[in-house]
Amino acid sequence: MATRRGTTQSAYQQIRRAIVEGRYKPGQRLVEQRIGEEFELSRTPVREALRQLEAEGLVHHEANRGAVVRGVTVEEVADLYDLRARLEGYAAELAALRIEPPELDRLDAGIVAFGAALAATWDDELEQLRAIDAANREVHGAILTGAHHERLARLLERTVDVPLVFQAFRQFDRAQTERSHLFHQLIRDSIAAGDGQRASSLMFEHIMLGRDVLLDHLARIDAGVDDLFSTGQAE
Repeated sequence: MATRRGTTQSAYQQIRRAIVEGRYKPGQRLVEQRIGEEFELSRTPVREALRQLEAEGLVHHEANRGAVVRGVTVEEVADLYDLRARLEGYAAELAALRIEPPELDRLDAGIVAFGAALAATWDDELEQLRAIDAANREVHGAILTGAHHERLARLLERTVDVPLVFQAFRQFDRAQTERSHLFHQLIRDSIAAGDGQRASSLMFEHIMLGRDVLLDHLARIDAGVDDLFSTGQAE
């Protein structure tokens, strides 16, 4: 049983990463046999992993097509980011009142990791994106933990679209990524100072700037200028 759970978890992690990073694109069919061959897995753990991903909202089923990577419309992106900005703004406000020293240490570590990933020289751009994305999740996770609000955490878990966040970083040029790093530092300082209003305002602006980058990219796709998974990284 433990081996089966481990195999299913491995399938889940590999398929999820392929969706988040855009190797499996929105609207693409997820055929169990092909995925099994790609990752050298049997169809059973692949099927169970797809069920988990459907529950998570990354996959949905279409009639006569089966499992498909879920896409989002421009309107959904705008709505998701509007809601996320308000929820994370509230989390930052609460964190300014409730955060404890170990959680502030975790926030500091995430900010340091983000800066290190940004400053390092990378041969593989995708590996840098992974490092930046992981550090970003740590920063935002530390703030949410510091808010000490379980219901808010559950709401955000359903609101933050992980593939969208990853693709937002893919579109950021260096100046925009540096701006994100600066926002993290300013939000951290506001939380440490107990200034909930400023922390909330900064977080709201931080999230909405990310939204604007994504919406601009989607508009360029509609105009035939960009590909869905093109990069905005500057040379």
